[in-house]
Amino acid sequence: MPRLGEKYNIEIEVTSKPRQEYSTNEYLATNLPAAPAIMVGNEVIVKGGDISEKKLEAVICRHLGLEYKEEAKCFLSKLFKKKG
Repeated sequence: MPRLGEKYNIEIEVTSKPRQEYSTNEYLATNLPAAPAIMVGNEVIVKGGDISEKKLEAVICRHLGLEYKEEAKCFLSKLFKKKG
């Protein structure tokens, strides 16, 4: 995530607490999702699972109003790509 923060010049905030703190009344009052979760702005993107970097980048672009362009495939896949 820090790499995406640098790429799009956005602040990435990571919150890490012991598991039991996520079930306290104080934490529940914040209306934040239980960990593990990823939020972009006020939108919960995923909770209780993982997300690929590509999907996360697409969500960040949508949030910023940018067009998401998937980066080119690796060098080897370009080299061996079949021409039709």
